Amino acid sequence: MVSIDPAIERGVSGLADSPAATPTARARSCRVIPRAVACRGLVLPILILALWQWAVNAEIYSRSQLPAPLDVVAAGRELQEIGILLPNILASMQRVAIGWGIGASVAIVLGLAVGFSRPVEGLLEPTLQAFRAVPSLAWVPLLVLWLGIGEAPKLVLIAIGAFFPAYTNLVAGVRQIDRKLVEVGRAYSLRGLGLTREILLPAALPSLVTGLRIALAQAWLFLVAAELIAASRGLGFLLTDAQNTGRADIILLSIVLLALIGKGTDWLLARSERRLLRWSDTFQGRG
Repeated sequence: MVSIDPAIERGVSGLADSPAATPTARARSCRVIPRAVACRGLVLPILILALWQWAVNAEIYSRSQLPAPLDVVAAGRELQEIGILLPNILASMQRVAIGWGIGASVAIVLGLAVGFSRPVEGLLEPTLQAFRAVPSLAWVPLLVLWLGIGEAPKLVLIAIGAFFPAYTNLVAGVRQIDRKLVEVGRAYSLRGLGLTREILLPAALPSLVTGLRIALAQAWLFLVAAELIAASRGLGFLLTDAQNTGRADIILLSIVLLALIGKGTDWLLARSERRLLRWSDTFQGRG
């Protein structure tokens, strides 16, 4: 029988009984860490607001070029009072949600097919990578020519923007799966859709969720280009209309709203990511 040094035994026992090792302590630390991150995350926005106000007070630009933060808030209140702020926000959110959903769905199907099959990769990958290099604005005249000036070209353009990040990350995630997992699946007679559902998709889920978050950010980027297509509502329309009328306060309001709503939707997706990947034990960064 192997003897254990009493000092080592006491140390191991103390470590196991320490508060940090108990589930309650771990849960408490999990609640404290996000709060600390949130507080640190407010530092830079506050500094930007302070710098913005300082630039206004120093008259680096005229008030018509750089309105004060409170002027931007007043512009938002003005638009809300005449009933056009909320409809524009909801129109943009609806377009992003539909376009992102379409692009992500197609990306999952094609990403799994390309990641799983070398012949499918040889067939699709060169063309998809060529399309990926096309700038967003280059699609606008072609989509207008094919689909008119309604909602269809806007949604397709947003879907194109959302497709490529999700597709690229999913293909990379599938190709980084441990080969032994696939061999185990085949040993249990898993083939095709069964192998994809039971092995490939769960193992590639971290890469897919990362791709979906990037795709959501891309969808908001493509939104402004999409709302150049004869739009009569939306934050992109609000921004270009304010440019034409010389309303710098509404321009800044549109930019701030795009940033806040984009951050909010990313936060919701990040919370979903934590729930989906709660089984993973990965490095979360040093405190």
